[in-house]
Amino acid sequence: MENGPGDERGLIIVHTGNGKGKTTAAFGLALRAAGHGMRVLVLQFLKGQKGVGIIKALSKTLLPITVKRFGRAGFVRKGRHEPLDKILAMRSLNVFRRAMESGDYDLIVLDEINVAIYLGLLELAHVMELLREKPRRLHLVLTGRYAPQEFIDMADVVTEMREVKHHYSQGVQAQKGIEI
Repeated sequence: MENGPGDERGLIIVHTGNGKGKTTAAFGLALRAAGHGMRVLVLQFLKGQKGVGIIKALSKTLLPITVKRFGRAGFVRKGRHEPLDKILAMRSLNVFRRAMESGDYDLIVLDEINVAIYLGLLELAHVMELLREKPRRLHLVLTGRYAPQEFIDMADVVTEMREVKHHYSQGVQAQKGIEI
């Protein structure tokens, strides 16, 4: 059923949990939105790895999806992050604020923002303040393990990905086209 006039409001969607597929699901929503002519921005916190398949695929399209990555290659661990990690996370949050205020986007994905908060790279109170300023029609997707309860309470949709079995535990490395 289509929304009627005045019914449109942006949703806050959270993908969390220890299972695989949170970012993939967010990119799926981005593709669906772009298919309806919506303008999409994906901000990737903590992700700087080169040669990622979904980024390569999007670069070959004319879809209205902009991806900005704010991370370095490699993993960031709790209590052992570098000052650069915090700088990059803050930079991404500032880009989010400007994008939200600009009105240029219909959907913004904050990929791995949950983890950035968990690692202490961003302050939950600061992010919550920004989320409360969300324009009515803007859709937001927040991904990553460790979603704060405040995000879950605020969200319209929460999906928890739960790992049942994963090839990593069997010593199989990341696969091109699956994780990379």
